[in-house]
Amino acid sequence: MTRNVLVLFGGQSPEHPVSIVTAVGVLNALDTNHYTPIPVGINADGDWVLAGTHQRPDTPWSVATLINQQPQEATHTTTTALTEELPEVPLTTTPVALRSINSQNQLIDATGQVIAKIDVAFPLLHGPNGEDGTVQGLFETLNIPYVGAGVLASAVGMDKHFMKIAFQHAGLNVGPWVTINNADWKNNRDTVLNQIAELDLPLFVKPARGGSSLGIKRVTMLSQLEEAIEFARTYDTKVVVEQGILGREIECGVLDSLGGARPQASYPGEIVVTTDENEDFQFYDFTSKYQSADSAELSCPAELPDTATQLVREQSIRAFQAVDAAGLSRVDFFYTDDGELIINEINTMPGFTPISMYPQMWQRTGIEYPQLIDTLLELAQQHSS
Repeated sequence: MTRNVLVLFGGQSPEHPVSIVTAVGVLNALDTNHYTPIPVGINADGDWVLAGTHQRPDTPWSVATLINQQPQEATHTTTTALTEELPEVPLTTTPVALRSINSQNQLIDATGQVIAKIDVAFPLLHGPNGEDGTVQGLFETLNIPYVGAGVLASAVGMDKHFMKIAFQHAGLNVGPWVTINNADWKNNRDTVLNQIAELDLPLFVKPARGGSSLGIKRVTMLSQLEEAIEFARTYDTKVVVEQGILGREIECGVLDSLGGARPQASYPGEIVVTTDENEDFQFYDFTSKYQSADSAELSCPAELPDTATQLVREQSIRAFQAVDAAGLSRVDFFYTDDGELIINEINTMPGFTPISMYPQMWQRTGIEYPQLIDTLLELAQQHSS
């Protein structure tokens, strides 16, 4: 007997297109001998739309068929990169609604017709209203098992300010930063700017609750600061300003273990951004992650001393536990020339396309993409039992 998997993608955040491509990758790798996918997209208006209505049996999923386009109508069908042409999940006159009936979780359309009973959910949403605990809270309320971190870990992992506080409490090394909330920016701007001026340049100005490197500006002169903050505020009214750290960018994947054993860490990977060789502070931005196959590459296992490799893996698990994460996470560090390891952030729902760093690191550690998906679905069901 197969189990019905709600593959939830899209969403109302700026990372909507990333989520679509991730869903295509997961759907193509899902073991259909054990799971039946029920793809549902969330469009820009927040409607839940039954997806894949043009998907033909035994054919690969594409962006076009996933968002209900006829293949010949598709304007962009790649599953390996994102461009501005990638369409959104469309509006529909019959959005589906999710609710629990007679203790059985069923997906129901606007007319009241039962589409399917949901056994487990795989939320592939990135950013606000998806990765921040909101959808996780919905599934908790409905008692539906789901892949990934719970409500608290998702919220903390999404908020760079509270994330850093959790890391500090766990004894991890965190770089200097200043948090700007909406009230302080409006009422105490000069005080905030003076606090930031005490940090060393360059600075990185980021939306506090964003991802995929959207809304981030690198500041090399204080005269650029206010413009960068205003830009970040178009994504989130809460902003963090981080002191730039000169070091190699090291990532590590964390995966929960079946049976309640200690989480495991992948081999560390290093992001090599192929930019100006004279640039000290390279920036792994949205283009490097999703739009350019040549602007960045992954070196895994990263060329590190054995002691540093072990430290990265141990601290990744510690960071995972510090925010009470579950299922999967990617932890990012800086490794300086003097051998110091500084944690940057945790991503509780990392990029999960077949070419994303998290699946690639696990592939090189010994777990292939389809096996990774199967393990995560098993973990979700184990966690709920």
